[in-house]
Amino acid sequence: MTMQPVGKQSIKGAGFHHVSLGVADFDQAVAFYKEGLGFQEKLSCTLEGRRMLMLDLGDGSILEIFSEGKKESPTEGRITHFCIRTADCDAAHALALAAGAVETLSPRNVTLPDPARVVDVRISFVLTPSGESLEFLQSEQI
Repeated sequence: MTMQPVGKQSIKGAGFHHVSLGVADFDQAVAFYKEGLGFQEKLSCTLEGRRMLMLDLGDGSILEIFSEGKKESPTEGRITHFCIRTADCDAAHALALAAGAVETLSPRNVTLPDPARVVDVRISFVLTPSGESLEFLQSEQI
């Protein structure tokens, strides 16, 4: 399959936001990255019953850790998705679909309930033609 250019459009304000890891032992992973490597906590909350922590690697890049628990088909130690920061989530999502991605989560507003503050984001997910799960994130707060 040959990709056809979508045009001279590009995703405005693009840059990597975070890499997400699903881990069986959340506390052990957090200790390694936070205490062992010195990454700084940026956001902590529980989403859909799973603990989540975002760590700043020092340059604004984020490592996101999710508690996955024990599963028959584990995702431990594997990247679950990658996220591209964008100034316009809806436009980035539409551009990805036009380029051959498949929608897995339509653009929507989500509130992340960090104990210190409420963080509002707009996100969407697509499955790329080569199979990666790609998130677009729009937020002025994180």
